[in-house]
Amino acid sequence: MNVVVTGGTSGLGLAMADALTAAGASVVVTGRTASEVPGAVSIEMDVRDETSAARAIDEAWERLGGIDMLVNNAGIGMRTVNPNFLTEPQGFWQVPADGFRQVIDTNLTGYFLVAREVVPRMIEQGHGRIVNVSVNEATMTRAGFVPYGPSRAGSESLSRIMAADLKDTGITVNVLLPGGATVTGMVPRDAATDGFLDPSVMGPPIVWLASDAAEGVHDQRIVAAEFKQPQPDQGRCR
Repeated sequence: MNVVVTGGTSGLGLAMADALTAAGASVVVTGRTASEVPGAVSIEMDVRDETSAARAIDEAWERLGGIDMLVNNAGIGMRTVNPNFLTEPQGFWQVPADGFRQVIDTNLTGYFLVAREVVPRMIEQGHGRIVNVSVNEATMTRAGFVPYGPSRAGSESLSRIMAADLKDTGITVNVLLPGGATVTGMVPRDAATDGFLDPSVMGPPIVWLASDAAEGVHDQRIVAAEFKQPQPDQGRCR
């Protein structure tokens, strides 16, 4: 299984990349800067830019010898528009327009641009899997969460339409989310994180989604914190 994980150099992306490599997958991780990730190939990519996305997917395809799975994970959080969003939430009218665009461009448009580069190749090869990372629905309606909430709501809609467009093509599309607040770089370092999930919660479900056991699983919304471990012989990437 050849896998590309966007935003795979930290947080949820790194946890998924680590789990996939441990399960035997060949993994390319991407980020705005190339970083050393044990067991994976790192490629620089700015998901907001179609030229960068095209170049990076070309390189990933060549280095892996094809792409079987795309994990759309690259994203930025509320800290980019309000560093104190947990303690001093802002009304949507207080959000800078540039900050709004930056989050939407990364968390929503980025998913579209990268998938747009990968899917034609998957259609040609006759198979492929796309996993779009999302968040709890409460985040999409919570006060003070513009533009992060709308960006994730948009990515969920995009995922459902992608799944509909790709029905019966041999390419599956699913949504994966942690199932609660997670300790990542999106949370201020001085914030109270008691009860937060560890990013490793994403490991078991992403490995399963890359395994033979998940062949044909399509248009599903999978919550990592509620994921049931599969049987041992169903947890390898091939």
